[in-house]
Amino acid sequence: MTSPNERKFKRNYNKHLQHLKLKGLQPKTIEAYSRAIRRIGDYFNHDIDDLSKQQLTDYFSDLLSTHSWSAVKLDLYGLKFYYVHVLDRPWVNVDLIKPPKAQRLPDIVTVEEAGRLFSATHKLSYRVFFFTVYSLGLRLGEGLRLQVGDIDAVRRRVHIRDAKGNKDRLVPLPDVTRDVLRRFWSVHRNPVLLFPNRHGGLKGAASASTALDRGGVQITLRKVAEACGIKKRSPLTACATAMPPI
Repeated sequence: MTSPNERKFKRNYNKHLQHLKLKGLQPKTIEAYSRAIRRIGDYFNHDIDDLSKQQLTDYFSDLLSTHSWSAVKLDLYGLKFYYVHVLDRPWVNVDLIKPPKAQRLPDIVTVEEAGRLFSATHKLSYRVFFFTVYSLGLRLGEGLRLQVGDIDAVRRRVHIRDAKGNKDRLVPLPDVTRDVLRRFWSVHRNPVLLFPNRHGGLKGAASASTALDRGGVQITLRKVAEACGIKKRSPLTACATAMPPI
């Protein structure tokens, strides 16, 4: 039997999800902020609408003992969003947490390492996807969202939509990438998606309405990188800094 606190928490949690979507936040941010509220709700037995500074201090201290500063910041931002938009209260504990400032350089694979990685990727859709992400300097999510209409072969550029900060940008399209994408598209001929999922095989790819699975792409990339002896933390995922925008 659910308690009154649990019922109230569930109602407010659903409101939280509504506000997250209405504010136009990215799916990854929505998931992070909603996960924060679920985690904080479990910690305080679903009674989170009037937390004291000491309670918050205890929670974030415990969280930091098992999670990274990134998780701490996301939980803080998620709770702040909850208080401001769901409870309609000002957030007063702004100075509660001061994460250490850190500036890390991305692990960008060399051309030689990238070549080994492409050669070791046997599934065509993944091999072309990895090559496209690397040659255009994209994040994985940006590559997965690519559509046929985003490729401007005449002006030799690619329209990257909903990039970081919910902004669009244009990146140069190398001739070799254009040719690879043309040959790859001629294999599946999906009228919309550049990298359709392959759940229904080659025939299903032509009518697929969703892109390659992000989890499958990440798992394959990690396995291939390990097989190639590439020790860098996130092969290809930091490539958005490798190519300049137009």
